Amino acid sequence: MQNAVLQQPSAKLSVQGLTKTYRGKTAVRAASFDCAGGTITGFVGPNGSGKSTTLRMILGHTRADSGQAYFDGVPYVDLHNPGRTVGVLLDASAHHDGRTVRETLRLAALTIGASKARTRACQTAVGLESVGNKRVGSLSLGMRQRLGIAVATLGAPRFLILDEPANGLDPEGIRWLRQLLKSFAATGGTALVSSHQLAELEMVADKLIVIDRGRAREQEARTFHPAHESVVSTENDVLFRERLTSRGINAHANSDHTALLVEAAPDIVGRIARDSTIAIESLTSAPLQTLEDFFLETTSGEHAAGDDSALFDLLGRPKQ
Repeated sequence: MQNAVLQQPSAKLSVQGLTKTYRGKTAVRAASFDCAGGTITGFVGPNGSGKSTTLRMILGHTRADSGQAYFDGVPYVDLHNPGRTVGVLLDASAHHDGRTVRETLRLAALTIGASKARTRACQTAVGLESVGNKRVGSLSLGMRQRLGIAVATLGAPRFLILDEPANGLDPEGIRWLRQLLKSFAATGGTALVSSHQLAELEMVADKLIVIDRGRAREQEARTFHPAHESVVSTENDVLFRERLTSRGINAHANSDHTALLVEAAPDIVGRIARDSTIAIESLTSAPLQTLEDFFLETTSGEHAAGDDSALFDLLGRPKQ
């Protein structure tokens, strides 16, 4: 499939102190974060954490009690032609079931002033050229998602706000979506993507926003990979650390001072210990922290217990 994204200037989304309370209960509390141009930001949280409310406040669909979101300094509701600036997919079922795919795209194109050529290009790009006369109500969830992505990219926007865009997509569609997002960011676009499919986000996200109990927390994607490669315990860790440092290799003690965390592969660590005649008591590769690990840690494991079917659904994995 072809790419539906055009070259565009860099764009910045700034979310500042968004707060929303329903009947005395705070759904979102002072959510603040920035999404720089040329980046993909993953937006995750347990069910009921405030993700959807935050997205709707960013887009002006839900009025915030306080705070504001800005697209290059302008609130969404003040944009001259929002569809030309921000591509949105919040609900794949939002389009009228009685309209055909082609009618849905043409209507959206008329609303934002997109050309017929652009409309055809987007329909082809998402793989719906052969179902243009099908009614939306007869489409599978995956096809509805493709239609929603086509509508979101019609105006060649500089921002994409996507809520669960991979839902219902087959492996080919997920791979295409991943390529689309990477290409969009490479041309200066800014993407904010909410998803329960953490493994997919881990493959594309530059940054992660975790929202839990209405509070948002930022984390750079690079921290999902260990800063150290080896965990080693020796007969004399203090001396061995000096030997490592003298060779330009960083090492520091773990939290309980029972081992050294070393920024070098185990075979290199072992060779230096042997050359230094320091006996090794244990030597292992550092465990890789995944996005899933970080997500569960950040949300205090609150949703790891109880109904395991909800957890499996949240993490996008098949139930064992």
